[in-house]
Amino acid sequence: MPAKRGARHVLNGPAFSLASQLLLVRGKAARHYRAGQQQELSSAMSRPGKITDPSYELMDDHNGLSIIYRQHGFPSPLVRWHFHKEYELHLIVASAGKVFIGDYIGNFYPHTLFLTGPNLPHNWISQVAEDEVVPKRDMLVNFTDELFDSGSQVFSELKNLSPLLERAQYGIEFRCPQTIAQALPLMQRIADSSGISRLGHFFILMELLAACDDYQLLSSATRGQLADEHSVDRTNRAVDYIFAHYARELPLEEVAEYLGMKASYFSRVFKQATGRCFIEFVNRLRISKSCELLAAGDKPVTDVCFESGFNNISNFNRRFQQLKGMTPSHYRRLAVQRLTEQNHG
Repeated sequence: MPAKRGARHVLNGPAFSLASQLLLVRGKAARHYRAGQQQELSSAMSRPGKITDPSYELMDDHNGLSIIYRQHGFPSPLVRWHFHKEYELHLIVASAGKVFIGDYIGNFYPHTLFLTGPNLPHNWISQVAEDEVVPKRDMLVNFTDELFDSGSQVFSELKNLSPLLERAQYGIEFRCPQTIAQALPLMQRIADSSGISRLGHFFILMELLAACDDYQLLSSATRGQLADEHSVDRTNRAVDYIFAHYARELPLEEVAEYLGMKASYFSRVFKQATGRCFIEFVNRLRISKSCELLAAGDKPVTDVCFESGFNNISNFNRRFQQLKGMTPSHYRRLAVQRLTEQNHG
């Protein structure tokens, strides 16, 4: 899905003095602010998309809190293809690899920042040595619709964040270097604080992201769907195997055999689970890898083609044009131009 430039959302009205306003929350207002956190999300979505088949993550550790802060490394039990009813603000602080959000496949690096909406499947897989451990890779904040639905009845300024939350149903990557630079210390303050102070830093961060006009909407699919545990495990094993071997010739039959399934059956269930047929999924992963290589150095396009898993340069060029809307050489020029602009920004 091509990058989309977002309209700039400037918050109106007087400055939102979080510290002073939040201290006014008492008793009934505070309870109302978090009311209904156990209710399920509405199923209404404004744009249809393919349904994916990840695992559902139940977060039972709200403990009456409006937001949940977590951090973890890689590998981790939390690193898997999954979804949940909460929004997720997800900052990568170490390592690089592939990001999967809905039907989107892309790259991540240190200091990349994403926002995913309720029930939108997601996963981040680091490209590291087999025995390498990344102690702290992810900083994330989870929160529900109810925080803003109920909170906006107490603080009308929160309504200004509605466009940001609406976009999050497709997944967002924030790309403005200035925004990222300001977001990093705010995430750390959220990690280091608690109570009203933590909530205040969180709202300041959300206000910052709502004003960011350089972002990319990621997925055409907007929601996940509950699935039986056997199907979930099978899908995760297939994706993990493909991720480990996509840079070489990888026939569908090999993956089916690895899973102990007939090729025709695997083909059918894989498309149902991911929204894409096997070869399209693999090609998108390879094109994502080629984008990483093109942006990272000056390797000849032919070398990029073969290192990404393609064995035919004309097929590579055709697939790249289909998915990116430009030639590999043009993509490299744009990537270099963007990097130059960031370095001089």
